[in-house]
Amino acid sequence: MKTLSLIALVALPAFAGAELGKPAPDFTLKDLDGKEVKLSAFKGKTVVLEWFNPECPFVKNSHTKASLVDAAKRAQKNGVVWLAINSSAVGKQGHGVEKNKAAIKTFALENPVLLDESGTVGKAYGATNTPHMFVINAKGDVVYRGAIDNSPDGEGQSPQGGTLINYVDAALADLAAGKPVKTADTRAYGCGVKYAN
Repeated sequence: MKTLSLIALVALPAFAGAELGKPAPDFTLKDLDGKEVKLSAFKGKTVVLEWFNPECPFVKNSHTKASLVDAAKRAQKNGVVWLAINSSAVGKQGHGVEKNKAAIKTFALENPVLLDESGTVGKAYGATNTPHMFVINAKGDVVYRGAIDNSPDGEGQSPQGGTLINYVDAALADLAAGKPVKTADTRAYGCGVKYAN
């Protein structure tokens, strides 16, 4: 038992990442056109971070027939900033400017996709899956982290509890109503983030 506890404690820092109720780790990443995007430039606005891999079946399904269809557009209409982050390392699944530009067209995205080839930002947040979602409030604190919804098939067809819940939509609605986020922490599902190591 002591051995298992020690292993769990040693492994925890690698996945701890962004803490709820604490400031979101700041970052500067380049978009697909090479323009730098800095998180702290959006202070005062609600921000959604979506860990993204255009070749992950869960991402494809979520963007074409489940909870991510038009999710960013709905949020952006309400003044929310939506940033997709691809932490796939060079040579790994989903890496590359052209693949991500093609995905923007395929999924009809209007939000930027940022490249995190080193995985530094993904690891700072503890992003483990694609999609892995984080909601940051106007003060810059992380108020939601986890799955896009409660249907781990990625297709919205098998919601746990019987009713599909889009956790990001729910978190944004709570923030807009001036309430604390009711469901703030869920387990992300999907493909593992393709870090270098």
